[in-house]
Amino acid sequence: MKHKIKAVWVIIATVAIGIFLIKGGKDFVLGLDLAGGSALTYKIDTSSLPKDADVTESVSALRDVVERRVNLFGVREPTVTTQYSRLSSEWRLIVELPGVTDVAAAEKMIGETPVLDFRTPKAGAKAGTSTLSFIDGYDRSPLTGRYLDKAALVFDQTTNQPKVQLTFNDEGTKLFAEITKANIGKQVAIFLDGLPISAPVVNEEITGGQAVISGNFTIDEARTLVGRLNAGALPLPVILSGTNVVGPTLGDQAVKSGIKASIIGFILVVIFMIVWYRLPGVMASLALVSYSVIMLALFKFIPVTLTSAGIAGFIISVGLAVDANVLTFERMKEEIRSGKSLIDAVEIGFARAWTSIRDSHTAAIIVSIILFWMGTSVVKGFAFTFFLGAVISLISAQLITRVFMRAIANKSGSRLMKFLFSSGFTSK
Repeated sequence: MKHKIKAVWVIIATVAIGIFLIKGGKDFVLGLDLAGGSALTYKIDTSSLPKDADVTESVSALRDVVERRVNLFGVREPTVTTQYSRLSSEWRLIVELPGVTDVAAAEKMIGETPVLDFRTPKAGAKAGTSTLSFIDGYDRSPLTGRYLDKAALVFDQTTNQPKVQLTFNDEGTKLFAEITKANIGKQVAIFLDGLPISAPVVNEEITGGQAVISGNFTIDEARTLVGRLNAGALPLPVILSGTNVVGPTLGDQAVKSGIKASIIGFILVVIFMIVWYRLPGVMASLALVSYSVIMLALFKFIPVTLTSAGIAGFIISVGLAVDANVLTFERMKEEIRSGKSLIDAVEIGFARAWTSIRDSHTAAIIVSIILFWMGTSVVKGFAFTFFLGAVISLISAQLITRVFMRAIANKSGSRLMKFLFSSGFTSK
């Protein structure tokens, strides 16, 4: 009786989750290939970095800044990744913008972000009178826009001219203090988008983490610059090298095809389980429905950005869940053949199958973690859904299916029940 009550609660919980899924306020988050949108590929120019600079760290900082920049424009679930091509020996930045089909607008989101850096005089260089003379006469310092905390519009107390005040984070504050301390009496140039806009003379070490850009701005120009800097100053220049646009119609077709393939595959699996294992197959199918509903609920509320590769990972994880049930049922079959009672066959079968199920799922989880860690954005989508599916499948195989099987096997005195249960396990 206890097991039957548990089975009823599992069914009620699954139905409740299903209703919540259908009527919930959130929608499934679709990736670029399903929702349509733009994909932009940029070449990252790392030639400006100092020889001793950590290129990987700088590229990672670029990715973070671009992601923050894109998020400010309200693009839903953008994907910003970096890749290193060993063939061309260059870094690339890939920006996927679901729902954005205007390539020009997409380029504008990325391209308008300013590149901010500070340059110090080379050894023996004399201070010039024009900022343009500093382009070739200065060395790049490690202080760039990646260390910027915020920018603000201020006014000169004497001339009332608008200026842009920069406030650095903790690491940037330390770097700025080191730069000003080493260049007292010299000019330190502030470059924006490759051009010098200000080159003040350092009178003393500045430890407060603030610098001021005075470039003869109008109020509107200064305000625009503040907005661009706060959106994220790029620590490295990028060059657009390719674009790809997926229309919403094509994405809609991909969604319909994916749903159709999933439904057909699910039905075929259920038919196989019921025909081959009879009543246990019915219980396994109910557990599989519970598993699928739980997975869809997690996709919706984590949320998981669903792509074609991600859907493929989910479908494969369904196969993993079915495989766990098959292993368990085959162990039960052996116990029934040896003369065990139904409830004993269920308990022993689950116990004997656990080691194989645990090992296979652990291997799947490890592989998915490696794929997620080392793969590209497409591979990451597959890896994450497969990882999630493997974890839930492991729980489902040992919890949901076991509850259902115990419910029908425990104290079952009916001849029909015994026949339906055992007929799926007996073979000559």
